[in-house]
Formats: sequence, structure tokens, C-alpha cells
Amino acid sequence: MNDNMITVLTPRGRLDADGSRPFQTELQDHIANGRVHLLVDLQETRYISSNGLRVLLAAQKQAQKQGGAIKLCALSPRLVEIFEMAGFDRVFEIFATREDAQRAMNQ
Repeated sequence: MNDNMITVLTPRGRLDADGSRPFQTELQDHIANGRVHLLVDLQETRYISSNGLRVLLAAQKQAQKQGGAIKLCALSPRLVEIFEMAGFDRVFEIFATREDAQRAMNQ
């Protein structure tokens, strides 16, 4: 796979009840259009609630059904803590940098 087949999304702010809605729409649009190799760069995301986690999980399942995957990168220490508490660090591959995640996707 090359970088042209990877779609990078960069949600900003809070992925809570309000903030996760536009992100959900964006994810669904990409998957519906066959872009199922998604890299979510969370560097600009300050917080993620259970709503945001559900949005990611649903998109992961949809992408996997089509042979794709979602990989995450650049999580703040607080987001890492949230993902670990929810057990989502075992559901998603999480990388320190966008470059690391892109390399993993290209393998």
C-alpha cells in the first residue's frame, strides 16, 4: 500500500457528544467511498468521551469489513490514559507519530 491509499484525519478539540458528530460523518463518508485505510492523528484532540470512542469503534468495524483498518497516532498522555482505561489500547493500533503509523500501514 502506498501513502495515496491512506486517508489521514485530524480531529480537533473535543470528541464528546457534540464534537464527535461531525467526525462520525467524516469517517462514514470516507468508508462509504472506499477509503478504508484510515489514519487518525489525534495531536489536536484534547479530550475523547465514550461517544467519541464509540464513533471510532463503529468506524473500525466498518473499515475492517471492507479489508481496511484505523490506526491512531500522536495521542496526548491524557488520551492514552482514556484509551487504556476503556481497553481501547487493545482494539486499536496506537503509534507515537504519524510517520510511525504510516510506515505500519505500508507494510
